[in-house]
Amino acid sequence: MTGADRAEPEADRLLARLKAFEGLPAVTGGRGKDPVNAVMIRHWCEAMGDTNPAYTGPDAVAPPTMLQAWTMGGLSGHGGRSEAYDELLALLDAAGCTSVVATDCEQEYLRPLRPGDTVTFDAVIESVSPRKTTRLGTGHFVTTRMDVLAGGEPAGTHRFRILKYAPARTEPKAARPRPVINRDNAGFWEGVRQHRLLIQRCDGCGTPRFPWLPGCNACASLEWDTVQACGEATVFSHVVMHHPPFPAFDPPYAVALVELAEGVRMITNITGVPHDRVRIGMPVRLEFLRVDEDLELPVFRGGSEA
Repeated sequence: MTGADRAEPEADRLLARLKAFEGLPAVTGGRGKDPVNAVMIRHWCEAMGDTNPAYTGPDAVAPPTMLQAWTMGGLSGHGGRSEAYDELLALLDAAGCTSVVATDCEQEYLRPLRPGDTVTFDAVIESVSPRKTTRLGTGHFVTTRMDVLAGGEPAGTHRFRILKYAPARTEPKAARPRPVINRDNAGFWEGVRQHRLLIQRCDGCGTPRFPWLPGCNACASLEWDTVQACGEATVFSHVVMHHPPFPAFDPPYAVALVELAEGVRMITNITGVPHDRVRIGMPVRLEFLRVDEDLELPVFRGGSEA
């Protein structure tokens, strides 16, 4: 009997053990740490840029997509997770599936949530998939279904799916993705080649714009010229990338939205400071990073040299 022949019965036995967890509770008697409230609704809407008037005022409701937010336990977590769910994860760990990534969720909304509602919930292990091979590695998808109640009434259902997997063997580091250069942005990349960060400026209304576009989104004029950015900017927002991993990048690393002195914003990498020291409002300065012999990119440096 070959190694492959022995592996199949072992995989079948593992799947049978995993399937035995389907239908068992994942969380019992969960309770939201805070009632539905206007402050969290406002923060959510500001972060999402959602200006729907239904989410403000005396008769406000919460955005439906906040359903999971009211059940989250924060950094301290919830105390209601079941032994069955912990045993399932431990079994997958023992099988070599030690890495995890969230893949997707599905939500169904049964009634609006309003400020003052108290949220409770139970969750069940709905399904465990057969072994699947992905670019991340080989493992099993685990789906939980959470039934959310408000004041004892069904408010919605939240299905959450993770992949518990054994990481694939690493390959040689891939080349950094190349920008797509076309007739609309070729002038920008020619400027980068000359170590100049060029911004479009509308001839009709004088509005600066970035990224480069064929027409002005303020007045629709198709006439424009360019101005060279002075290189001064501040961090407007940022994230630290951990997952999903990309072959050409070494996580964790900071990706920032910086606001240039000229008034436009652009997405870029921050150099010169560790990823966990990047801060909103931090001054940064333009530099050009040689990625390889064929690619140079505009990035922004923080720290004392900014």
